Amino acid sequence: MDTAAYADAVITPYYDSLIAKLIVHADNRPDAIARMRNALGGFIVEGIKTTIPLHKRILDDPDFAAGKFDTHFLERAFVAEAK
Repeated sequence: MDTAAYADAVITPYYDSLIAKLIVHADNRPDAIARMRNALGGFIVEGIKTTIPLHKRILDDPDFAAGKFDTHFLERAFVAEAK
C-alpha cells in the first residue's frame, strides 16, 4: 500500500481523491482477487466516502473474475442496474 495517510489522520475537505493506492499480486488471477478482497476487507476508513465498496463489487463480478471485461465493463455491470 502506498499512502501518506495514517491512523487518526485528518483528511481536509480539499483532499486529493487518491488517499491510498493498494496493489496485490499472486501467481494467478483467482489468488490475486482473493488477496485483494482480503486487503480491502481490512480497511477502516471513517469520515469520508471511499471507492472500497465499488472495488469489492467489481471483484465479486463473475465476468471480472473470468477476465471478461473491457472499457465498458463498469457501464454494463453497474450503471445499467442503477436505472
